[in-house]
Amino acid sequence: MNRLTPLPTIMVAPNGARRGKADHPALPITIAETIATARACHAAGAGALHAHVRDAEGAHVLDAGLYAELIAEMKQAIPALPVQITTEAAGVFTPADQRALLRQITPEAVSIALVEMLADGDHAAARRCYHSLAEAGVAVQHILYDAEQLHWLVKEIAAGTIPDTNLTVLYVLGRYNKGQISAPDDLSPFLAMAKDLGLTPDWAVCAFGTAETACLAVAHALGGKIRVGFENNLHMADGSIAADNAARVAEVARLIR
Repeated sequence: MNRLTPLPTIMVAPNGARRGKADHPALPITIAETIATARACHAAGAGALHAHVRDAEGAHVLDAGLYAELIAEMKQAIPALPVQITTEAAGVFTPADQRALLRQITPEAVSIALVEMLADGDHAAARRCYHSLAEAGVAVQHILYDAEQLHWLVKEIAAGTIPDTNLTVLYVLGRYNKGQISAPDDLSPFLAMAKDLGLTPDWAVCAFGTAETACLAVAHALGGKIRVGFENNLHMADGSIAADNAARVAEVARLIR
């Protein structure tokens, strides 16, 4: 069984695809910075790393070589902290690019946005990708941006595009919009839809904006897991700017204790 099946209670997402040093000087860009951040976040209570890699200019890339380097160095530096890579398109990469990444590397875990992987309508290629991951024992987390995408997920499972095993999802509250503030009530449609569909996935939540902590507290109280970090929010619960990702992890770790 994969170490990310089931999900850890807290996963840290320290950088994402869009923010850089101009947004916060402690946001990790290089592999060395990501490992140092991961070490501090693990000490603060994180059970896994949601990892993005960046090129020499700091841009988000789907680069198998960089991911392999990060994973290898993480295993040496912090062997107890599993790594989840991502296929996030970030408005740049195609479904074919995402599938190509996953042919070049077999990670321990990967997050895949349903709406991005199926954007080209090539269900046969998507099926090969998802089933290859399942056969290799890769823990796939399905990223869902609204409740209706749960219905879509069920449809694709029924069609055989996605294997019906170890179903793991991330409910995303909000978007990459300037001034976005998600609210705990944003979670309700996801939970209601899952109940209507008879789904009982291993679920987690991430939330954009300054109400991230409140959203994560509600998710945990309702039985969900937490993804926290600078990918989605730079603020502490009191509205102040967090010193670093470890401060965000420590705050939610204290909250759930």
